Amino acid sequence: MIDREDLGSWIDGAPTDPSHVKGATWGLPAEGPGSVAPIGRRFVGYAIDWSLCAGASALLMDGSVHLVWPLFTAMSVVLLSLFGATIGQFVLGLRTVPVARRWPMPLRALVRTALLLLLLPTLIWNRDGQPLQDVAAGTAVVRA
Repeated sequence: MIDREDLGSWIDGAPTDPSHVKGATWGLPAEGPGSVAPIGRRFVGYAIDWSLCAGASALLMDGSVHLVWPLFTAMSVVLLSLFGATIGQFVLGLRTVPVARRWPMPLRALVRTALLLLLLPTLIWNRDGQPLQDVAAGTAVVRA
């Protein structure tokens, strides 16, 4: 018979495997180029991209920020499709690579960006350090 102690409780938190390396699911290295990018650098990359789009929107719309979302979407989809990195990712030495499914990169970039704009998917991460928008798009942000 199984006891409560065998199952643990929600207070114990999610089960963890101390030997698991982020990105190992896709065969990414543990350290160095090609390894999963840390959350802090990803956040700073988003902030750089968003700031550039907000600045461009303010210049184009005479101080208004109504174009931030369309500019961010266009910039992300075009740059990820062509170069595998946005401006913020490039500045921080990151890139977005395909790790699952056989979709063309423009479709991956569109799915990833659409979910990124919803904000909620960016708060849900798997044990490989991959937020929900990357899981859905079959991508991973790695060190360049």
